[in-house]
Amino acid sequence: MIHVDIISDTVCPWCYIGKRRFEQAVALRPGNEFQIGWRPFQLNPEMPGAGMPRQEYLKAKFGGVDRADRVYEAVGIAGEEVGLSFNFRRIPRQPNTFDSHRLVRWSESAGVQDAVVEALFQRYFLGEVDLGDQSDLVGIAESCGMDGELVRELFERDADRDLVMAEEGIARRMGINGVPCFVIDHKYAISGAQEPSVLTHVFDLALQGEVPKNRGSANPPEAPREILQQPPQETGDAGAD
Repeated sequence: MIHVDIISDTVCPWCYIGKRRFEQAVALRPGNEFQIGWRPFQLNPEMPGAGMPRQEYLKAKFGGVDRADRVYEAVGIAGEEVGLSFNFRRIPRQPNTFDSHRLVRWSESAGVQDAVVEALFQRYFLGEVDLGDQSDLVGIAESCGMDGELVRELFERDADRDLVMAEEGIARRMGINGVPCFVIDHKYAISGAQEPSVLTHVFDLALQGEVPKNRGSANPPEAPREILQQPPQETGDAGAD
């Protein structure tokens, strides 16, 4: 059994690309059993609760839509390679993603976490859905087989706010400042949307219980050993969100 925690944000295109590459890597190791959990990270934790119009966000972050297009060009090419056709200009709003992370947390106990994560990515990047809208999130939950009334009630009670904030805090204390990040067997952290061959290599190391050679001293026990760092443009902290 290989345990994998995937730390990501629901508006991070590299995280969606990373999900596809991870799925390809898992398919290359059909004899391995994986236990996978998706964990929260907000690229824009100061985003207003209601979010903001996408064009306002792009203007503030990049100086305008045209400059954003140049940033997203590499993302679009990488997406096409794994079957994702991003249309960034059709995204209506830049949301606060906290509620979407709460939904991901609840979906784990319902046994449909991967389906919910996939739906959140798909609806945001390809379906023009506002992931900050609780009614839209309830609809996504229902489409994945969750109890919509229960999810609505959880939002109304403001459930698990502290738990999700604490979980994200753990990631930041581990030194994670960009996503996706794949934490394998609580030992190895791989930053970025790595190619399947890189992931399978670390799967094999985890099964063998090996520590990669020629690395510095080990991190503290509560943090995994970070063994690979993807170039900045392939992680969410690069601004391609």
